[in-house]
Amino acid sequence: MITLFITASKYIQLLLIVLYTYCNFRYLSIPDQEDADPLCDWQLRIILLVHFLMNCIIYLKTEEMSTVWFYLMQLAFFLLYTFGAQRIYRNINRLLLNNTVFFLTYGLIILERLDPTKAFKQFVIIVGSAILTLVIPYLIDKIWDLVRWRSVFAVFGLLLQGIVLLIGATSYGAKMSISIGGFTFQASEIVKITFVLAMAGMLSRATEFRDIVKTSVVAALHVLVLVACKDLGSALIFCIAYLVMLFIATNRAFYLMLGTAAMGGASVFSYYAFSHVRKRVFAWLNPWSDMADRGYQITQSLFAIGTGGFAGLGLYQGMPKRIPIVEKDFIISAISEEMGAVTAICIILVCLGCFMQMMVIATYMEDNFYKLVSVGLAIEYIVQSFLTIGGAIKFIPSTGVTLPFVSYGGSSLVSAFIVFAIIQALYIIQGNEDEADEMDALEDVEEEEPVDEADDVLDDTDEEEMEERAPYRTRYSRKTTEVSAHPSALKTDEENAYASEKVSAEDLDL
Repeated sequence: MITLFITASKYIQLLLIVLYTYCNFRYLSIPDQEDADPLCDWQLRIILLVHFLMNCIIYLKTEEMSTVWFYLMQLAFFLLYTFGAQRIYRNINRLLLNNTVFFLTYGLIILERLDPTKAFKQFVIIVGSAILTLVIPYLIDKIWDLVRWRSVFAVFGLLLQGIVLLIGATSYGAKMSISIGGFTFQASEIVKITFVLAMAGMLSRATEFRDIVKTSVVAALHVLVLVACKDLGSALIFCIAYLVMLFIATNRAFYLMLGTAAMGGASVFSYYAFSHVRKRVFAWLNPWSDMADRGYQITQSLFAIGTGGFAGLGLYQGMPKRIPIVEKDFIISAISEEMGAVTAICIILVCLGCFMQMMVIATYMEDNFYKLVSVGLAIEYIVQSFLTIGGAIKFIPSTGVTLPFVSYGGSSLVSAFIVFAIIQALYIIQGNEDEADEMDALEDVEEEEPVDEADDVLDDTDEEEMEERAPYRTRYSRKTTEVSAHPSALKTDEENAYASEKVSAEDLDL
C-alpha cells in the first residue's frame, strides 16, 4: 500500500508542477494583475498540495514524528509569509511571491531527503531572511534614496572583497568566504547586490564617454578582485550584468561587443593562470577518461539524471548522495534523479519565468536608476541559474555557484531574498505611482462633470423646464443661461454705456 501511494504521488506531483508552470507563463500574458489573481490562488494551492504529498512520503520512509512537526512548521511559515506579505503590501507581485515559495518548497524537500539537519538549518535561515527582507520594500519606497548611496555601495563592495582576498578561507581552490563572530558567509553573494546598485547609480546619472570610463574602471576593479580570489563564477556574473546594464544605459552595441571580447580574453587568461580552472575544463570536456578523480562529480551527476528519466525514481529510491556537494552545486541533479527530468525542466522554466517578470517590471519603471537596478538583478539571477544548471548537465564547465532559493547555503539564500525584495519594492513603487495617477485622473473627470451636466440641461430642455429647474442649477449654468439669453452680457459696462450713447445720438440725427 505504501509503495502504491508513493508511486501515485510521484505522478500526481508531475502533473501538479506542469500545471504550476503553465500558470506561471499564463500570468505573464495577462496585463492586469487583478485578472491574474485566480491563477495565483491556484498556484499557491498547487504548491501546498505538492508540499503535503512529498512530506507524506518522507514520513512513510523515515517513520519519525519529527518530520511531521517539521512539515507543520514549514506549512505555517509558507502561509504566514504569503498572506502576510500580501496584507502588508497591497501591490505586491504575487507571481514572484509564489515562485519564492515554490523554490523553497522543492529545496526543503530535497534537502530533508539528503540531510535533515541541513534542511532544518536552511529553514531557520529562510525564516530569518524572510522576516528581515519584508521591510525592504517599505524602506526603499519611503525612506532610502538608493541612488545617493552609489559611491557607498561601490566602496563597500570593494572593501568587502578586499577583506576576502586578504583573510578569506579557501574552498575548492577559491577564496570566497569569511568568518565573523562564528558566522561564515560568502561575500560575493552580498557584493553582487551592492555592485548592481552602484553601477545603476553611476550609469543613470551620466552616460558620456568620460563617465563610462570611470564607471567601467570601478566595475573592472570588482571583477579583478574576484579573479584574484579565484572566484571566477561570480566574476562572470558581474561581467555579464555590467555589460547588459551598460548597453541599456547607453544603447550602444559597441560597448557590448567590446566588453564581450574582453570577457573572452579574460576567460582564456584564467584557463592558463589557474590550475583548478584547467581541472574543471578537462572534467567538462572528457569526464569519462578520469571518472575516479577529476570527472567523478560530473559523471555521477549525469548518471543520476539519466537514471531518473522523465518521471524520476521517487523520493528515497535513488542515490543522489554519491554526487559530491550535491546539496549545493548539483542540487538539480538530485531533483532530476528522484523527481524526474520533467520536474527539473519545470524548475528551469519557472526560473525563466521569474527572469521574464523582472524584465517586464524593468520596462514599467519610469526612473532610469530603478530600471537599471531591475535589469542588473534580473541578469545576475538568470546567469547564476544558468551556470548552476549548465554545470550539472555538462553544458558548460562547473563554476561552483548555487541555484537561488533551492541550493543549500545561507549566503545564497539571504542574497536571493534581498534580490527578490528589491524587485518587489520597484514593482510596488510603480504600482503606487500608477494608482496615484489614476486617482488624479478621476478627480479631474469629477471636476468636469458639472460642466457637462449643465451643457446637457441647456441642450435637452425647453424654457419651461429650465425655469422649473432654475433654483437647482449650478452657478456656472446660471451664468451660461444669462449669457445665452443676453449677448450684451459678453460686453463690459463701459462698452454697453458707449453703445447706449451712440443709439441716442443716432435718434437725435433722425
